[in-house]
Parts: sequence; structure tokens; C-alpha cells
Amino acid sequence: MTTPSQEFRLEPATFADLKGWKDDDPSSLFRAMRDCRSYIREVKPYRTGAVGLTVDDLLTLLDAAEGWEPRDAVEARAFFEEHCRPFFIRRGGGATGFVTAFYEPEIEVSAEADETYSYPFYRRPADLIDLDNSNRPADLDPSYMFGRLQGGSISAYPDRGEIDRGYLEGKGLEIAWAKSKVDVFFVHVQGAARLRYPDGRLGRITYAAKAGHPFSAVGRLLIERGLLDRTTISMQTIRNWLYAHADQVDEILWHNRSYIFFREADVSDVALGPIAAAKVPLVSGRSLAIDRLIHTFGFPFFIRSESLTHLDAGKPFARLMLALDTGSAIVGPARGDIFTGSGYDAGELAGTVRNDADFYILIPKAAVQRFG
Repeated sequence: MTTPSQEFRLEPATFADLKGWKDDDPSSLFRAMRDCRSYIREVKPYRTGAVGLTVDDLLTLLDAAEGWEPRDAVEARAFFEEHCRPFFIRRGGGATGFVTAFYEPEIEVSAEADETYSYPFYRRPADLIDLDNSNRPADLDPSYMFGRLQGGSISAYPDRGEIDRGYLEGKGLEIAWAKSKVDVFFVHVQGAARLRYPDGRLGRITYAAKAGHPFSAVGRLLIERGLLDRTTISMQTIRNWLYAHADQVDEILWHNRSYIFFREADVSDVALGPIAAAKVPLVSGRSLAIDRLIHTFGFPFFIRSESLTHLDAGKPFARLMLALDTGSAIVGPARGDIFTGSGYDAGELAGTVRNDADFYILIPKAAVQRFG
């Protein structure tokens, strides 16, 4: 199979080929599968990715899981063994898969701006519109899924630097104000956050839209400039460098032109993760962000990484996960972002995940004949 920048194929496998499968407990996925089924049937289907797996393919699995709860890990694994067949995602040129991780930060904020809280989280602006092949201007790259409608004309939306310099001021779009521009930036990267107000109230924001510009990793920029070491770079080292070099923060952050807009979301059940791109709550340690141009939301993936050990008390990472989110930096058929949960500890886990990994997609048996 070929995408504009990736070549890959799906190779039939067996569950015996999935190293670590027999030790995994995917029981927590069943609630998320029910949530996906409800969204698909009651709201709208997910878009089909380039692999060609459709919502109808997925529903054969989700319907089978409806109303059924495994008693233990053995029953949970047996369900997937009965209803799916694994396929290894083989990238062209012998390239390996790769995983990073993300989390839901908790940020101190205020509902009003003052000298302490002066960096806003913005709602989606009225002049930001969705783009597709029917309305995207010829001078905008096909990757642009959003643009600005102004005076009947569509153009690229202002980027991070322009927005930071005041483009949205006075439009009443602020949800809350944070203490640090760096904190706001990292919430943009994560795509969601819990908001802790001075009176103790807890709110939540989650992704609503973006300005449309491509994501550019500031960590890569810092490596290229010799300011951070490629072998030790992490979210923590990037954050620490930015805090230590306040006079260079704007220049570095504006390198990433992408800008994220948010909406307020429910936080009545703190045990549930944020609602992300698949429109269902993320499951800590079991939700995967994928390239939605290639894959379809809701499908199970088994991820195995020998080098990723700190998420499982020193054991190699080997888990069944659901594709429930996406991200600008998640590009390719065997590229994923693991959701580690909410709060500080989840951030400490997520910040150092940069590991090679094997990717298997579980295809419902009703669709297997199309893939070999």
C-alpha cells in the first residue's frame, strides 16, 4: 500500500506471533468499544483511512462486544482471538515503527486575566472554517484542513506568532488564562488539559480545531541548533530549556506555526480521560493516537516495544490498544502516540517515550479476506 509519503503492507500473523499477548489484559477496552459503537450509530461514522478498513468492518467487532463484559484477562483475550486476526504493519525499506506518548496536563488557571494569569486558551474563532478538496484554495497545501474565511475569500489562518501577537484579542474567545506561555504551548501539544481554578474548581478543555498550519517540532529545532542532545531529549528537557531561556521562548515556539483551539468539556467523572478525536473518552494506557489519513478510528492495535519498559515496571511494553485520537506529529502507518493518563505523574511517564515498536492491527474476521 502506498500513501503520499509512506509505503507499507499488511502481513497476516497469528496471536502466537504477538510477543507478550498472553500476559496482556485488554478488559478495559470494552467500555471504550461501547462508546465508539454509540457514537458511530447515534452521531456519525468515522472516516475511512487509506488502509481501507471501514466503519462497517469495525461494527462487526463492536456489535459482538455489545452487552458483553469479560470476567478476566483470559476471556478478554479470547474475545479478540475469536473475532479478529492480527496483521503486522510492515513498512517499506525495513523501517521500524515508532511510539511517543501524550497525557492530559493539569494547569493552574484563572477565569479572568490579571498580572499573574495572562496567557489565554482560545475557543474556535468564527472566521475559521473547515477545508476539503471542494473549497481549499489552489495555493494552500492539501494538508491544510482549516483556513480563514474573510470577505468571501479563503486563505491560510494566522499562525502561532500572529495569534500570540494579538490577532484574536478583543473577540471574547478566551476560556481561561494560564500563568505561562510555555504551559499553554504544551497543552497545545497534548490537545487537552484539566484546568484548576483558584477556588479549587476543576474544568477541562479539549481539542476543537486548529489553525491549519503543519506541526513543526521545537525539540528538533533545539537539537539542530545544538542546544539539546538528541540522545537525552524529552518533554521535560525541552520545557526546562524554555523556562531557563525566557528571552528566546517566542522565537522557538513560533517555529511551530500550528495553533490549537479548544472547547470546554465535561469533567464530572475524573476517572474518565478527555474526549479526543474519536469523540469518546480516552482510556489511560490503552488509547493510541494514529495517522487518521491511513487508519480508521476505533480499530484495535497491538503494540510491542522491547525498549519501552518504564510504563510497565521494567517489562517491555506489550498492550492491545484502541485507535481513539490523532495528532499533527503522528504521521505514518506504524506511528503511534500512547495516552498515559492525566496529571503530573502521567506527564512524567509520557515525556520520555521515544521508542521503536512493532505495530499489529487487529482486523475483524468479516473483513480479513480483503487483506490476505
